[in-house]
Amino acid sequence: MTTTTPPGWYPDPGVPGAERWWDGTAWTAHTRAPGGQIFGPPEPVTAVVVPPARRRGPLMIGAAAAVLVAAVAVAVTLRDGDGGGPQPERTGSSAVASGTVDSPSARPGSGPSPDPHTLVDQLNGITLPIPDGWEKTDDAVSGLLTMTTKDTYDCPGDAGFCHRGTVTTSTATMTDLTTAEAVAKNDITGAANAAYDHDPVGSRPYNGLTSHREVKSGPVVVDGRTGYLVRWQVRTAAGPGGYVESLAFPSTVGSQSMVIARFALDAGPDGPSLALIDTVTRGIAPIGGGQNGGVGTSLAPPSR
Repeated sequence: MTTTTPPGWYPDPGVPGAERWWDGTAWTAHTRAPGGQIFGPPEPVTAVVVPPARRRGPLMIGAAAAVLVAAVAVAVTLRDGDGGGPQPERTGSSAVASGTVDSPSARPGSGPSPDPHTLVDQLNGITLPIPDGWEKTDDAVSGLLTMTTKDTYDCPGDAGFCHRGTVTTSTATMTDLTTAEAVAKNDITGAANAAYDHDPVGSRPYNGLTSHREVKSGPVVVDGRTGYLVRWQVRTAAGPGGYVESLAFPSTVGSQSMVIARFALDAGPDGPSLALIDTVTRGIAPIGGGQNGGVGTSLAPPSR
């Protein structure tokens, strides 16, 4: 039985000890150390200087030369469309989890954006407008591409500081859900828990959720594609509570896997206007105004 390997990070077929992003139909040009920093697409190589930030200790000349040869070979192979290695290990449908797992979209675009008013999600080939009073942040814990309100306040629960609003984007991977509606409905509980119940390290900045109610759901057009949103109003044991939305829509790159945008806005007079969610949603656009097909679309599928 033929199965489709879902988008995700897999062992790089050309570089042992590295991982490469598989977009569902082709290898992309993004690689990373296992579970670590993601590197951008390979550039044409005329001379190679090892960036100081990537050095973990003295490098022997022979070892550096070997790495250079391997890197050039992989880059040439990818550009020529050979693939040069096997596809990601294929698994049967029984090995695909039914729940949604967010694949962080942050690292490929984690460098300073040339436009402070634009959040760039390279893996999904989209940009989001950053509202006035908001800024892009690097979430080192979750790794998600994130923007938040610039101002913070002391969390009403566990010690720390909280933002009045947060927006993240990610790719829905390791899931057999195929529609935007199903993905959004499946994701909203996790979105609410992550925003107002507990953070990734287990702290409870609002002393946990006490209740929720759905205030909006239905189809929505995102960059010309039909998506689906689910919005909850949540109440917390401490603080004003807030609004959480899971917005799912198909990506235009790779296998058109679902993109998830999560919105979390504090309620009360100090919280952002709910209209901001619709403003950001309407402003989602393809990278390069439709001229950029996304990461890895020019690469041929790996050969078997």
